[in-house]
Amino acid sequence: MTLHLNEITKRFPGVRALDRVTLSAEPGSVHALIGENGAGKSTLLKILGGIYQPDSGSLIVDGAERQFVSAASSIAAGIAIIHQELHYVPNLTIAENLLLGHLPHHYGYFRRRDAIRTADAHLRRMGVELNPRAKLKTLSIAERQMVEICKALIREAQIIALDEPTSSLSHHETEILFRLVKDLRRQGKILIYVSHRLDEIFELCDACTVLRDGHTVATHRTFTGISRPQLVEEMVGRKIDDIYNYRSRSLGSTRLEVTGVTGKQMTRPATFSVCAGEVVGFFGLVGSGRSELMHLIFGAAQTRSGSVKIDGKPIRARHPIDAIRRGIAFCPEDRKESGIIPIRSVSENINLTTRQRAGLRGFFIDFSREFSVADRFIQRLGIKTPNRRQKIRFLSGGNQQKVILARWLNLTDVRVVIMDEPTRGIDVGAKHEIYNLIFELAERGCAVIVVSSELPELIGIADRILVMRDRAITAEIARQDFSEQLVLSLALPDEQAA
Repeated sequence: MTLHLNEITKRFPGVRALDRVTLSAEPGSVHALIGENGAGKSTLLKILGGIYQPDSGSLIVDGAERQFVSAASSIAAGIAIIHQELHYVPNLTIAENLLLGHLPHHYGYFRRRDAIRTADAHLRRMGVELNPRAKLKTLSIAERQMVEICKALIREAQIIALDEPTSSLSHHETEILFRLVKDLRRQGKILIYVSHRLDEIFELCDACTVLRDGHTVATHRTFTGISRPQLVEEMVGRKIDDIYNYRSRSLGSTRLEVTGVTGKQMTRPATFSVCAGEVVGFFGLVGSGRSELMHLIFGAAQTRSGSVKIDGKPIRARHPIDAIRRGIAFCPEDRKESGIIPIRSVSENINLTTRQRAGLRGFFIDFSREFSVADRFIQRLGIKTPNRRQKIRFLSGGNQQKVILARWLNLTDVRVVIMDEPTRGIDVGAKHEIYNLIFELAERGCAVIVVSSELPELIGIADRILVMRDRAITAEIARQDFSEQLVLSLALPDEQAA
């Protein structure tokens, strides 16, 4: 089976998402699709998956021109799209999600044991240790991602597109995915691989197509003679010599002090502090307790013991509202589920935290003020949107993250900023801009905490790194001692580190 997308064009109100984009892939190959957020990658995958229909151009599968009017017609043609925004039914079990649409039954009755047996066999084949009886809503984002990948394999798809598949996977789960991708290539399948992690592109892919602003910038049939800086320049349209651009700064007194904090999922006391103007990174494997600790500080989970102080004064955050009132801002890991209001506009999402205090004129919303604030941040942060009225769910991940950051920059009394995976699924150009915003917050005197699974990121921007393992802080590393080998060895369980 071969795949050819010829001069695909797709328009949305106020924007041309794709403009005569061309891509070709052969059996037994992994073809990378790279570009900044908003370049058109996800739109192209949705056309391949039958979610969108192109305005012009042709889609040729195995020598025949096809028109996919629905996701079902794409699936029937042997195509599986694993989107960055995972599609699952949270209240159903892993087995039911994997076999949805093909559940085993007898005379109309669901054969649960057969479903569990089949699902368990496929999970074991992938090397994933999950209980097929567990409900999807109880799984981590990483585990849900692995279930989605397994679903595509069960359908025996011949063309598989992976949109940022490792963005929320642990190191071990990433290794499992890489092994699966290589096995599928040997089986003669076509894989379209979308990722902002260039190391993955060079390791896994045979060729790549670069998109920028909905146009095909370049197609490289091999990576011979192609460098990472060249790909970055093709993606963003400019040179970025140092993506992190670390800026040293003088630190103030202790701004955030956490002492002996425990919670339902954090049974071992956590103690650390962050100075005004300091960027502290938190690193650990999936399940190490990083996000759980941040939820306790922000009031999104209840503490059982310990204390949190800001500028030496104890606070008691029983709810996120309490934390915000005391100057704590939080950018969550799952921005689509917890960070934005998808059905509201860019303007409303930016002004969300200030409406009650500054956005009201008597009993009425001061829209003129909110519009002015939104326009200022859209221009200042380079948020790509047709206008301030655009619903935020239509923006790319990087631009949604910028809106969340604008929300906190809009507050004048923020003293602590917690960012959980701030650049997950974001392109290199947007990462560079977000790192600059992190340094800007630190230079304003904020205590900044960055939780990240990307070690190079923390090494590039942090003043200190705290390592977590088994839901406890186990090590602290100063900037002059940073090394990937040291941090990773401290994060691994003892048997793996040995």
